[in-house]
Amino acid sequence: MKGKRLGTLLAALGGLALFAGTAAAQPSTTAGLINQLNDRLLYIGIPITLLVEVILIYTVLKFKDSDEAKPTRENRRLEITWTVATAIILLFVGVASYGVLANPDVTYVAGANSGPDEGDVHVEAIAYQWNWEMNYPQENMSGVTASDVNLEGAGDVEGPLIVLPVDQDVYITVTSRDVIHALHVPDMGLKHDAVPGQRNTIKTHTLETGVYQGYCAEYCGVAHSQMYFTVVVVPQDDYQQFLQNQGNQGGDSSNGAGSANGTATPNGSASGNGTATPTGASTSTGTATSAGTATSTGTATPTGSA
Repeated sequence: MKGKRLGTLLAALGGLALFAGTAAAQPSTTAGLINQLNDRLLYIGIPITLLVEVILIYTVLKFKDSDEAKPTRENRRLEITWTVATAIILLFVGVASYGVLANPDVTYVAGANSGPDEGDVHVEAIAYQWNWEMNYPQENMSGVTASDVNLEGAGDVEGPLIVLPVDQDVYITVTSRDVIHALHVPDMGLKHDAVPGQRNTIKTHTLETGVYQGYCAEYCGVAHSQMYFTVVVVPQDDYQQFLQNQGNQGGDSSNGAGSANGTATPNGSASGNGTATPTGASTSTGTATSAGTATSTGTATPTGSA
């Protein structure tokens, strides 16, 4: 009976090891590096767990009813053995962890690591109570939300949106306008604090298309749980179409054009016809500013002509 229980336990732990070896496609290099490190540490942890459990079960079963207990004696060889073994294991864990944590795709240090190239994607994520503002400085796009775009495969997403091309280096600058927040996209392995007055950078490389949920991972007030956003990774062609569509929308909504008669489109209007008076005449022109506000100036002439 005892042997059967021990066999069941060992079989369960062995099944855990097999299950841990099943790898799924990684959406980013950052997630791949982190999951690879976790797998390596798990492969070290499982044999140690098995060894400790076997020794523990053996000790409990063998000495539970002993009437002739003997005091333990010092075993220097055994102590040296487990001390050296522990040191080797910790050394392996330290080296493996450093190799991942020092990678720029996991820990990016501005100034120490190279910055984005011209073809890389740069996104600025600004946190505030209780929402996100997603900007694309290179494209002069700000405040991108799901209602602004129409992408196939994006599903019914709402709120702030980050659109990224697949197979591309991405830099996300994270900051805050008020209190400390934290940007977190678990499936992509992305996380960094958003600190007021400080700009932290996340670097990664996208590998798989898909829709990934992001949220604030630092308690920031009563509506902290509402600070969700979405990351959509799309093919390169779809990303270029997204940029083109956003550029067209931006051009239509922000530029006002003035005409000779003082009429500004789309938002501003000015009347600008000059009427002569007996003592002189004035001419008036309407000029539209980018916000759609028209201004007029009158110039008098001594001949009475408009």
